[in-house]
This record gives sequence, structure tokens and C-alpha cells, in this order.
Amino acid sequence: MEAHGLLIDYEWCSGCHTCETACQMEHGMPKEQFGIKISEVGPWEYAPEKWQYAYVPIPTDQCDLCAARTAEGKLPTCVHHCQAKCMTYGSVSELAKKLAEKPKQALFCPTSGKE
Repeated sequence: MEAHGLLIDYEWCSGCHTCETACQMEHGMPKEQFGIKISEVGPWEYAPEKWQYAYVPIPTDQCDLCAARTAEGKLPTCVHHCQAKCMTYGSVSELAKKLAEKPKQALFCPTSGKE
């Protein structure tokens, strides 16, 4: 079985935390646990008048890509509820092709080695 993952276009993530909340609610996690967590990058100036500032949703070790949902043909809950629509679920080979098309994306394979 081919590994699946998440392609996250962090250029468009607004840092709204909806993915975190949706994951917690889907899996009944307490407020201090996360299957996905927003990480803030920056702000810092890397050249005159050029700033780095972004949000990156990062799956944690608790992420199973919503195995029960995806087994039913549904999207992982973080992808389904993402307000910025900056997350894509799919096979790693499909996502790797999309990754090559655009900068400011990250490919996460939280189930690698578990399948």
C-alpha cells in the first residue's frame, strides 16, 4: 500500500488554528494534545525591507491522517475544515509532483513506517 501524506502550502496558511480544533474534536483529544499544531515562523528580517513571517501546520506523532475517515473515502478532518484550503491529502508520489511545482510548501508523511 502506498504511503499517504499532507502537502501544506504554507504561503496561504492564515494561522487560524481550525485544523488543530477539528483534529482535537474528531479524536476526542484534551486541549493540551494535538494531532496537528500550527507553528509560527518569524517574523524576522532576512534582508533590507524583506521579512519572513509564516504559519506552518505540522502533523504531530499523534496524527494518523484520520485513518477511520480516509478508510471511508473522506478527507482527514484537518484538510476538510481548513479555511484557507492550503492542505492537500493524497499519495506521497502525487503530492511530491505538486511539491515540485511551487515553492513554500511542505510535504508531511506522518504514517511513514506505520503502514
